[in-house]
Amino acid sequence: MKTIRVVAAVIKAFNEKGEPVIFATQRGYGEFKDGWEFPGGKIEAGESPQAALKREIMEELEAEISVGELIDTVEYDYPAFHLSMDCFWAKIISGRPVLNEHEAARWLTKEELDSVEWLPADVALVELIRDTMRGKM
Repeated sequence: MKTIRVVAAVIKAFNEKGEPVIFATQRGYGEFKDGWEFPGGKIEAGESPQAALKREIMEELEAEISVGELIDTVEYDYPAFHLSMDCFWAKIISGRPVLNEHEAARWLTKEELDSVEWLPADVALVELIRDTMRGKM
C-alpha cells in the first residue's frame, strides 16, 4: 500500500472570552470533500516537516505561522493508501486565514470539537487536543 506523508497544523489561539480555540477547516475538493481536518498538506522531497507546514499554510490560508512542538504522528489506513501525518502545534504570526482551498473554517472551543465531522485520520488527534485544551494549553 502506498504511503503518503503529510503535515498538519493545529493552530491555536484564544477567543474574545479568553478560551483556547483550535482552527479547523472543511475540505473543498477531492475524495474527502466536506470532511473537517486540520490544515496542512504533503511534504515535498528535501523538505522538513516544519518547512512543509509553513509553506502549506501560506498556500492554503495566506497566513504565516510559527511551528511549535510535535503533538503526534498519526498513522491511518485509508482504503487506497496509508497516511502518515505529523501534527504540530502552530500559531498565526501574520495574516488572517483566507480560504483558498477550503469550503469553510471555524475556531472551535474544546466543547465544540465534536460539532464538525472530522476525517477519520483526524479523530484520534482531536482526542489528544481535547485533553491538552483541558489544561488551557
